[in-house]
Amino acid sequence: MTTFVDRVELHVAAGNGGHGCASVHREKFKPLGGPDGGNGGRGGDVILTVDQSVTTLLEYHHSPHRKATNGKPGEGGNRSGKDGQDLVLPVPDGTVVLDKAGNVLADLVGHGTSYVAAQGGRGGLGNAALASARRKAPGFALLGEPGDLQDIVLELKTVADVALVGYPSAGKSSLISVLSAAKPKIADYPFTTLVPNLGVVTAGSTVYTIADVPGLIPGASQGRGLGLEFLRHVERCSVLVHVLDTATLESDRDPVSDLDIIEEELRQYGGLDNRPRIVVLNKVDVPDGKDLAEMVRPDLEARGYRVFEVSAVAHIGLRELSFALGDLVGRARAAKPKEEATRIVIRPKAVDDAGFTVVREDVGGEPLFRVRGEKPERWVRQTDFNNDEAVGYLADRLNRLGVEEELMKAGARAGDGVAIGPEENAVVFDWEPTVMSGAEMLGRRGEDHRFDAPRPAAQRRRDKQAERDESLREYDEFDPFE
Repeated sequence: MTTFVDRVELHVAAGNGGHGCASVHREKFKPLGGPDGGNGGRGGDVILTVDQSVTTLLEYHHSPHRKATNGKPGEGGNRSGKDGQDLVLPVPDGTVVLDKAGNVLADLVGHGTSYVAAQGGRGGLGNAALASARRKAPGFALLGEPGDLQDIVLELKTVADVALVGYPSAGKSSLISVLSAAKPKIADYPFTTLVPNLGVVTAGSTVYTIADVPGLIPGASQGRGLGLEFLRHVERCSVLVHVLDTATLESDRDPVSDLDIIEEELRQYGGLDNRPRIVVLNKVDVPDGKDLAEMVRPDLEARGYRVFEVSAVAHIGLRELSFALGDLVGRARAAKPKEEATRIVIRPKAVDDAGFTVVREDVGGEPLFRVRGEKPERWVRQTDFNNDEAVGYLADRLNRLGVEEELMKAGARAGDGVAIGPEENAVVFDWEPTVMSGAEMLGRRGEDHRFDAPRPAAQRRRDKQAERDESLREYDEFDPFE
């Protein structure tokens, strides 16, 4: 059964925003108490956070679909809906977040580092928030926005100081088991190691981590064997250690050719040319292995490599090797720029998000004008098209933004099709410039004349006064001599 996964495709969905509420306050002796609809709650975000206790992406391999909770709708009495709860997904240290095209979105290194993979939708405004001096009693509210839907890829790149690379059964697992307290699986057949193993080594005052990368073979950088799956775990390591088998039973192999083949795979994978290398000639406890190590050592040193003859079984040369690795790791750490304390950076969105574009398209021989922009598209998502007053409110907002003027400049005429939003999810309608949209019965859009109408008793007094005035006028015009 699989216990280690270092690459998964994750489908995340943020929570939808709650709808606003359209409500009018009702109370005894106050028949027209005014709008009191509350706002909808914000949808929850999906957040990836580095957790040191997590070492694999196995959980997301079995459950790749994750969704945050939705915001609650607003209610009457100016009660706002509850915000949706954020969904925090713990990931291992060294996780890289990519989109479906392979573009890097985030590189999560360090405990607590987080990334918002999907942002929750904002809640819709209730009619209390939409009321104004001109729009005293809105009979509509705004809808909540849908949350983001994202398909992302998570790749785990091991965070270690030293990487052991080499052919299968070269003794990498045995070496890490004696240098550290790690207990990897060890056997005498190829591809015993199926997952990277990590161990912690103490060399004097230097403490560093060492990774046992599964065996590489010719063609690993093109996907042959297990190499391509785990070469990514070498990228973050500061030092590379070539573990060469001096006691191999294969007649067509020798330490020098093994080194050349692995170096070629690393070169084709790319990005590893500047890492310091050390060569370890392993299994020198075997007589033939000792003789072969003495033969190839001068050739390797002539190439500029530091060479160590070791035996993981007999514990030969391990102390010298561990201190040499500790020295290289210390130099690599000293060469790195000094890390500053993590600061909280607030990046608010630009206040001016009113930009939009109008592009003319031809669909079936008929002109179609497509409007793209953050504000128009958000307003369309928030509009309840079953409510004529809400549609009229949208038309007013688009007109104030200048959409109608730009449509005229682009050559739009009455009756032409206008689409707002992306092609796959656009709202299309026939354009009628400066035409009221169904709420004319209320007078000026958004106003309720019931607030301006007199009370019934006062109206009756006015009617009686009008009758008396009419009677007096008839009396004055009466001529008894006619």
